Amino acid sequence: MRARTGTAALWAGVCAVAVTGLLPATAVAEPVRVPGPGRGPLLVSVSGETAPPAGLAEGVQQAVADGFPGVLAYARDGERESRVAAGVADLATGERARPDQRFRIASNTKSFVSTVLLQLEGEGRLSLDDSVEKWLPGVVDGNGNDGSAITVRHLLNHTAGIYDPTTEPEFFAPYLEGHDRDYVYTPREVIARAVRHEPLFAPGSGWSYSNTNYLVAGLVIEAVTHHSASAEIHRRILAPLGLTDTTFPLTDPAIHGPHLHGYDFKHQDVTRFSPSYDWTAGAMISTVNDLAHFHRALFTGELLRPAQQRELLTTVQFPHAPAYGLGVQHMDVSCGAAPGTRTIDAWETDGGGPGFTSVSLTTTDGERQLVLVGNLYDLGADLKGEPPVPLSKGMMRAQTAALCG
Repeated sequence: MRARTGTAALWAGVCAVAVTGLLPATAVAEPVRVPGPGRGPLLVSVSGETAPPAGLAEGVQQAVADGFPGVLAYARDGERESRVAAGVADLATGERARPDQRFRIASNTKSFVSTVLLQLEGEGRLSLDDSVEKWLPGVVDGNGNDGSAITVRHLLNHTAGIYDPTTEPEFFAPYLEGHDRDYVYTPREVIARAVRHEPLFAPGSGWSYSNTNYLVAGLVIEAVTHHSASAEIHRRILAPLGLTDTTFPLTDPAIHGPHLHGYDFKHQDVTRFSPSYDWTAGAMISTVNDLAHFHRALFTGELLRPAQQRELLTTVQFPHAPAYGLGVQHMDVSCGAAPGTRTIDAWETDGGGPGFTSVSLTTTDGERQLVLVGNLYDLGADLKGEPPVPLSKGMMRAQTAALCG
């Protein structure tokens, strides 16, 4: 989940120079300092390679100094893989961060969901041009919302115009004010809350990131397959690719197995948090290795037929909208701040939610990858329209090292 604006805005905030080139090199906020026991950086390599890309380890270390308690990174160049970690996974115990630890991937979940729907289209079981009303009669209806005018494609590329209630502080009151981290929202409750509002625009006439779109998309998967969306993701993606460290909890607020603890700016541990409100918009848990493996398979055409691969990578064309495809986004990754610096074309997904922020980048030729994770994200700041993570020179440095060579 990205509570306010979604894929582009989240990582542009963390790595503005490296990803978008929109900010000068000096435009980096004062780091948020997160003290705790055992904070000293520790780098770990588990891949057997002689060394990670030059600058990656230093960037990860610097990101910890910038304010992230712990940072994990996976980098690939061709068949060469490296994994590094710095800082701590648990501020209370001083447990060190390790590259094999799990974390909430938040809106990175969306690319799993779009993949399943594209596979279903490739099998002839639905069309991206099917209306929501066809599969979910009456679910998106009222106050100007019209499911018969919204297509599956509109949902996946965020051109449906459906309001997103996860932008409201009141939505998270049970968690933040009631201190009930186990509170459960059902997907239909969130959608019903969304359609109490008028649509943001007519379907297909604009672009606005909305988690509601992907909750509706999850219900479409279930209507088409008569199986749970989580079961379809497991059967179609996790099991075939051997992603054994990736899970899709529905209401379980805990992260099981070796994992990072997630924190807010007050150093509160927010690891325990019900994923129910996020469901197919962002409830999954994974590792840097599994997320990289999935995206390598996705962007090299292993998971989709050619026609659906083209659909995945067809981006919206609206003024001021990002180059968003179907659950993925095209990014021009700058290799430096100086004018005329070369850029690298990449496909990107990211995620930010209570305690965790992450990005996954794959060059368009499929040769290089980076998955970068920090265990800090302040939901309260995000809901106030403030940066939920520190702007980090270290994250920028790690990204440039991994993708630019």
